[in-house]
Amino acid sequence: MAAVAATVIVAFAGPVCAQGIYDLSPAQPGRPHTQLNPAAVAAIGKDYKFVEPGVLTVATNASTPPLATYATDSATLVGADPDVAQLIADSLGLKLKLVPTPWADWPLGVTSGKYDAAISNIGVTEQRKERFDFSSYRAGLHGFFVKADSKVEKIADPKDAAGLRIVLGAGTNQERILLEWSKQNVAAGLKPIELLAFDDEPNRLLALASGRADVIVQPHAQLLFIQQRDKNVKRVGVLSAGWPERSDVAVATRKGAGLAVAITLALEGAYRDGSFDAALKRWGVEEERLDKPETNPRGLPKY
Repeated sequence: MAAVAATVIVAFAGPVCAQGIYDLSPAQPGRPHTQLNPAAVAAIGKDYKFVEPGVLTVATNASTPPLATYATDSATLVGADPDVAQLIADSLGLKLKLVPTPWADWPLGVTSGKYDAAISNIGVTEQRKERFDFSSYRAGLHGFFVKADSKVEKIADPKDAAGLRIVLGAGTNQERILLEWSKQNVAAGLKPIELLAFDDEPNRLLALASGRADVIVQPHAQLLFIQQRDKNVKRVGVLSAGWPERSDVAVATRKGAGLAVAITLALEGAYRDGSFDAALKRWGVEEERLDKPETNPRGLPKY
């Protein structure tokens, strides 16, 4: 698989959705489906028992549109991750049950057998691989976005961010990356990056809109959704969420449960028939497609 570039990717096409609108209806008439995949079914561990017979029970975090959010009925889960979960369930000949789950709760839920899998923008790390098996399907990316009328046109490497005020989430991977970028700038005789950290997205967006910050950085897909929804921000760059390493996003299952290979084969089938591409495209995240799914790919090291 081609690695995600360690530096920033700056090509910009913007989100591609049907008529430029995200479908947040509970009916989801455009949700892609795929056919039963006998090879994937055969790869399910012979001793594996699903949480509910004939059902794939999947945990997902409903607070990260367009990856996963609630539909207009405030009950149905929709987004790119639910669509991927549907394709896996179709491939395995199972019904799909999506369970809204706070991010902090999916690890215990998967290891305890409460969920068959978690599909929730989960990055593969070597530490997580000690407890979980992974089937990768997307590249983890962060986005640099600015106000629509900003004079900042490109952030492609640390020097482009020198002297800028960047707002982000406290204690996040983005903060780790940009602290390192700032150190590199100072060592090169450039201005440091001023980081403004807030725990919640509304305050980050307010800091950008009010002029307290020049740039906002957080997961790429979420900012694409905001750009499409609010029309007041624009993208000026993206980078691997694991900079300087690549970062894979994957389906997480219990270590040794016997599901990971089956899910990888299910994803491979959806790649081949185009249903996977259709799922990403309808939510505007087709840029995050990996070349191919992998079982337990190389994960990010501990920092």
